[in-house]
Amino acid sequence: MSFHPPGPLGFGGAPLGNMFETVDETTAAEALRAAWDSGVRYFDTAPHYGSGLSEHRFGAVLRDYPRDEFVLSTKVGRLLRPDSSRPENPPFRHGLPFRVVPDYSYDATLRSIEDSLQRLGLARIDFAFVHDLAADHLGEAWEEQFALAEHGAFRALAELRDQGVIRGWGLGVNLVEPCQRALERADPNVFLLAGRYSLLNQPALERFFPLCEERGASVVIGGPYNSGLLAGGTTFEYAEAPREMIERRDRIAAVCARHHVDLRAAALQFCAAPAVVAAVIPGAKRAEKVRENARLMTAPLPAPLWDDLRATGLIPDAAPVPSEGVSA
Repeated sequence: MSFHPPGPLGFGGAPLGNMFETVDETTAAEALRAAWDSGVRYFDTAPHYGSGLSEHRFGAVLRDYPRDEFVLSTKVGRLLRPDSSRPENPPFRHGLPFRVVPDYSYDATLRSIEDSLQRLGLARIDFAFVHDLAADHLGEAWEEQFALAEHGAFRALAELRDQGVIRGWGLGVNLVEPCQRALERADPNVFLLAGRYSLLNQPALERFFPLCEERGASVVIGGPYNSGLLAGGTTFEYAEAPREMIERRDRIAAVCARHHVDLRAAALQFCAAPAVVAAVIPGAKRAEKVRENARLMTAPLPAPLWDDLRATGLIPDAAPVPSEGVSA
């Protein structure tokens, strides 16, 4: 129950499913190998990413490395059905010829794990996340689907964990509420939470992180750059950023500039600071970006930076910062 993904830096697999733009096989393989060479030992993927493409690419590279030297997670909640028409699966482009079918049932979860092992070409998955079991993807139906997952996916993954088939399970979502509900009603080990703990917003801090500490669960932070806004882009949560978020980003960037700090380094290291956070998994399509993330995660940051961000109200006083917290 205490096993958690190694960090502080992991590798998020959505970009290698051709998220927003197509990546060729060589470029994808080079990105994964750059992650390994940079010391990354935690890799996360999902069937949804490119309709199986990301899992195929992960397996093709990770099979070259000793299996006991890295931790791998994937997700359940979507089955892939062969479809020669290559149906669209946004935001992924030119994925594999499969139709994505949402299904959080018990049998579908077991099938999903078996299918992922086949696509990866590996004999073991360490963690399985129930994917997108939240209102942002399911709308008003999310509570009905959550109830289905309680008796389906949750039960199946808990059994697989207890049998030693996987080492742990949890939710992989973009919202805090389903994670809190899962902690209250089941016994998940780890969560992948994207975009809900970052320099720009911290809704996970008030209730979710303390609940994880109380229950002994760890957290993987996805989307530490908030879909690119904190890395110099213009998108926030997979869409064009609202003006207030751009203005907030610019204010944070100005404080970082006064301290001669790269905003991206502050963003990554801020996410890694809470004790419940096991790893931070920025996505990257190319080797040079992977190596850059590794450098940013270890760049020295002055303590007065965090003092100024707190004094200006840009981060909460209660938020752990790198000089005060150590990753789980």
